[in-house]
Amino acid sequence: MPFDFLRRRKEPPAATAETAVTPAPVEAAAGIAFDGMTEEWRLVGRMLVEGRLSDALNKREPIALADVQWAPVDGNEPLAPAPGIRTVDPYDLVLVLAGEDSLPPMSEQERSAHRVHKVSYEVALEVPPYRVVGTVQLYPGYEPVRLLDRSNDMFLPVLEPTATIDGKTVSPPDTHVILVNRAYLRGVDQVDARTGERHEKLPGGSMGGAQWSDKAR
Repeated sequence: MPFDFLRRRKEPPAATAETAVTPAPVEAAAGIAFDGMTEEWRLVGRMLVEGRLSDALNKREPIALADVQWAPVDGNEPLAPAPGIRTVDPYDLVLVLAGEDSLPPMSEQERSAHRVHKVSYEVALEVPPYRVVGTVQLYPGYEPVRLLDRSNDMFLPVLEPTATIDGKTVSPPDTHVILVNRAYLRGVDQVDARTGERHEKLPGGSMGGAQWSDKAR
């Protein structure tokens, strides 16, 4: 196992004897299923946290792992045990793949309340070496391109997602959410999520009458 396999870090804290503390033991049954991708590696195991996975990642603190396996992200090699990997720094994770069991249960009423003030956009996100296509939910007036702006949240959830490298799908088919590290985000396009391509412009011209741009003035 290469000692420095996580080569790229974003604003890592300075390592000192005081901060380099081994995480406290956690019961074997604890934790959330974890499937994360760095620029070169896929890590699968359990993340020893409680509550929402996104909340734990957005704390920007190293997280304890258990039962870790790893493989190159291109999928050309099978997962292999990696017992030496016991923590992960969220700054090293480009994508985190999540299933329904990675989030606490929520009632339908809570889901509706959570979505009521948001607008869904189908987007393609360029997160080298990955391209993620799916749906993001944003507040009205917050255009997708503004996802490139700085944010208090380190990770952005993308729903019904597909992640690819050079056109090859690297996300499992049962992936419900991909959490995208905004520090790696380099481009945002609105697309048709079914094809991953930009929407085609409809043929023909204006038929007259007031246009939306006229009403907005």
